[in-house]
Amino acid sequence: ALNQISSLEKEIARLYVFTSLIFDSDQRDADAQARIGRSRTLYSNFEESISWLAPEILAIGDARIEAFISADETLAAHEFFLRDTLRSAPHTLDAKTEEILAQASLALSASEQIYESYANADIPWPTVTLSEGQEVTLSQAGYSLWRAAPNRDDRKLVFDTFWQTWNQYNDGMGATMAANIQSNVFGAKVRNHDSTLAANLFDDGLPPEVYTQLVTQVNQSLPLFHRYLSLRGRMLGVDDLRYFDIYPPLVEVDTGEFDLARSAAITFEALKPFGEDYLALLKQGLDGEWMHSHPAPGKRSGAYMNGSIYDVHPFVLLNHNDDYESLSTFAHEWGHAVHSLLAQKQNPYETASYSTFTAEMASTINEILLQEYMIENARSDEEKLFYLGGALENIRGTLFRQTMFAEFELAMHEAVEAGEPLTGPKLSEMYGELLKRYHGHELGILTIDDEYAAEWAFIPHFYYDFYVFQYATSITGAAWFAEQFLAGDEQVRDSFIRVLSAGGSDYAHNILRDEAGLDMTTAEAYAPVLRRMESLMDRIEALL
Repeated sequence: ALNQISSLEKEIARLYVFTSLIFDSDQRDADAQARIGRSRTLYSNFEESISWLAPEILAIGDARIEAFISADETLAAHEFFLRDTLRSAPHTLDAKTEEILAQASLALSASEQIYESYANADIPWPTVTLSEGQEVTLSQAGYSLWRAAPNRDDRKLVFDTFWQTWNQYNDGMGATMAANIQSNVFGAKVRNHDSTLAANLFDDGLPPEVYTQLVTQVNQSLPLFHRYLSLRGRMLGVDDLRYFDIYPPLVEVDTGEFDLARSAAITFEALKPFGEDYLALLKQGLDGEWMHSHPAPGKRSGAYMNGSIYDVHPFVLLNHNDDYESLSTFAHEWGHAVHSLLAQKQNPYETASYSTFTAEMASTINEILLQEYMIENARSDEEKLFYLGGALENIRGTLFRQTMFAEFELAMHEAVEAGEPLTGPKLSEMYGELLKRYHGHELGILTIDDEYAAEWAFIPHFYYDFYVFQYATSITGAAWFAEQFLAGDEQVRDSFIRVLSAGGSDYAHNILRDEAGLDMTTAEAYAPVLRRMESLMDRIEALL
């Protein structure tokens, strides 16, 4: 039965991926919309049709399952799945209760839909006139664009107006977030988990210490972050740095165009520390035309890699705009693609899929290697400052900002677990305290206006349930490997290839620890990313 289920799932995945790729190439196509709809229904029906499987495995029990595995070598491909299912026994309820929880799932997840209605449809976005007379609408996309405006008065106007709008919805957004957190806490309690954090890390087999160590290490490193903020103020020529000064680039420079051919050539050079085998897989993908590269009418925005078709190859969607950000995205997404190739080469279908925890390390290390290559090959000091500044900003946004989000998310859940009510004003108070502490408000490093504490309501990731911390652990792990790559350590390079090749044959934390010696529950794991940040600032200051 397990072989039949896997075979059927593989074919359904193939159908789903092909219909989704066609749809994403032109989302205006009515036929493509219908096909992706049918594929989703098919996948849902498949999941429902095998809902009996896990309860049956649990009913058989550990001893008999282990005996089956020992006696039947054809179960080798399913070994991890079987043991992972058995691991869930203490958190699996009787059939009737499971049925009730399944029926209640839509109601328990309604808060995210309410948030999306607020944030994407119901809030009337304000319009402002910038210093050069340009009238702009501060929707979420408009805010993301204009918060980096070169004119400081414009940035202040954008911030003040945008956050005043969000503050008008503070009570409703607070009630929505409270419902989301209460739902999570309920789910953890009813399934006998020690905490909501433990419940959300359970499926990936991550110890809670991975999360708490991240928060601890980043908090201990805030003086280093404050040094960066002071450097930002110096480079922007601002004496009284404020929160609306956080987004403009440190240096403006013309880097030239990075068309697809140049992006591929630079990526190959930057990734040479990986060795010839890795580069051969990258070349195979590029030569095989596995990529939809440029913007087109109706095409989905953004970028992604889909490696879910086991016996074909990964597919990469880009919207390449011939700029440096496009080059970075190119290297990032092809990191995911080579990861999929390595995992599928080493594993059967059943264990080829990998965790987000390692997936983002595979892509982020490519960004770091690219950054170092661009810094080393910059044509002028100004261009070198541009790449150094971009690398620093990457650490700010990925390590410090995402960890601040993670700390806030944990604080919300711990408050509800302790029986404390959450309201909009309370959430703004909690978030505002974190925002000020992280950015050195009381130390005079960067001033945070109280109105900006409504930012928590703007972040959709708080409805994704303990997801954002993985951005921070990914850049941490990637920096750990990259530091040794760049020093020419071939043993560490080979161990990272083994990590990627392991796919989903074990839990991500175990793979990193056992194959490479990287234990993300330890303080030592964080030293390289912090050394990298310090080095970037040292190199900038040497050029100023």
